[in-house]
Amino acid sequence: MRTSMYSRLAIAVLLCACAAIARAAPAPWYRWRSLANGSEACAQASPGAGWQRVEGPFIDAACRRPLRIVPL
Repeated sequence: MRTSMYSRLAIAVLLCACAAIARAAPAPWYRWRSLANGSEACAQASPGAGWQRVEGPFIDAACRRPLRIVPL
């Protein structure tokens, strides 16, 4: 009886892990502008306090290809 419960729990955990992996995607890229001198950078996260996000999201690290978001 106890073995059956553990195997059901293991299957449930495995299914949840597979579902999480299936929905995983890389983080989008954004174009950031420096508030100090106006230079721009492409990054997935804010470069720091003196930066403002100006465009995005993008698929690539060059911030050229826009990310198309498809609703589920």
